[in-house]
Amino acid sequence: MPFERLVGIMDELREKCPWDKKQTVETLRPLTIEETYELADAITSGDWQSIKEELGDLLLHIVFYARLGREQGRFTLAEVINGICDKLIARHPHIYGTTAGQPGLVEVKNEEDVKRNWEQLKLKEGKKSVLSGVPVSLPATVKATRLQEKAGKIGFEWDETSQVWDKVKEEMEELQEAVALGDAEKIAEEFGDLSFSLINYARFLHIDAENSLEKTNRKFIARFTGMEERANAQGRVLADMTLEEMDALWNAIKKQNKPD
Repeated sequence: MPFERLVGIMDELREKCPWDKKQTVETLRPLTIEETYELADAITSGDWQSIKEELGDLLLHIVFYARLGREQGRFTLAEVINGICDKLIARHPHIYGTTAGQPGLVEVKNEEDVKRNWEQLKLKEGKKSVLSGVPVSLPATVKATRLQEKAGKIGFEWDETSQVWDKVKEEMEELQEAVALGDAEKIAEEFGDLSFSLINYARFLHIDAENSLEKTNRKFIARFTGMEERANAQGRVLADMTLEEMDALWNAIKKQNKPD
């Protein structure tokens, strides 16, 4: 079986390869983060071949951590797999019943009911807060989205999209007031509040704020490098051009790339 083949290769590498023999959970951590971002990049690009490859890289890391856990006497790969299986069964009572081996399914009407039950079950398992489980090191945009989602699952949520937009406008006004006062600390605070509100608005529009911003980043890179290429073709560099000249190049590239 492919999975057993991977486990066997990992065991062999751990025993025979100088690099693999030196690795620890600490040395693997930054590499795992990098692999996760590479998977995220592939997903944003819609590149299924790369998605497949990056999933393989992440799976290797999971098997590697499990091998290290076994060496330290902390856990085995089987315990990792059985642990997630048990968790999935326990947190899906609408599929598997309220308790193992007993009939009586929890009724859910939609995916929001499923999410709400999930968070309630986590609290029963000993989580101290609804917000528990959101990693501290998540990118701020992703973290804001996850915090809002978790708060919303217990009803701390606007009812209408228009209400969220009203909040965005309120935060914009407060930011402008802070700018007028020239208070740098207040400006930073209000800018954060506005960003948080915009991310919330994106949720109500069913938009992934992080992914949307990344696509804009890529669009900016493509257009800016296009400007550089056009300037070079004219025997010039952007740094020597006026803002009006650069803006003309930008608009030309923007028009060229605009869908018919």
